Amino acid sequence: MKKVEIFTDGACSGNPGPGGWAAVLRYGTTEKELSGGEAATTNNRMELTAVIEALNALKMPCEVSVTTDSKYVFESITKGWVYKWKDNNWRKPDKKPALNPDLWGELLSLLDVHKVTFYWVKGHNEHPENERCDRLAVAECEKYK
Repeated sequence: MKKVEIFTDGACSGNPGPGGWAAVLRYGTTEKELSGGEAATTNNRMELTAVIEALNALKMPCEVSVTTDSKYVFESITKGWVYKWKDNNWRKPDKKPALNPDLWGELLSLLDVHKVTFYWVKGHNEHPENERCDRLAVAECEKYK
């Protein structure tokens, strides 16, 4: 399997409000930037969309490291919460609906295709790729203001 590094970020002006997402994909020395946005969304939807769009861009199953500053994305996957939500018909332990089941379902399908390891970095902490994704996501967000 090819080894790919993915770095992602999402941004939102207001929450909800106009939002943007971005990803940097790296395979060896080749890099690709992806970004987009929506007029009315939430920060968590943009964080999830960044990961989904990056994984969707891969043309074959890959071994992937995803680096995100979103604890929502990171902990939901690494602590197994999202799998429990899905098993409980997208309900959390308190019986309230889990948010963003459409995006979580799409992401879980992609995790069945690729071998993905998630890493968390503190946002706005001089991590070069995270800062790059943040600039791209904020620029997308600005398009919808």
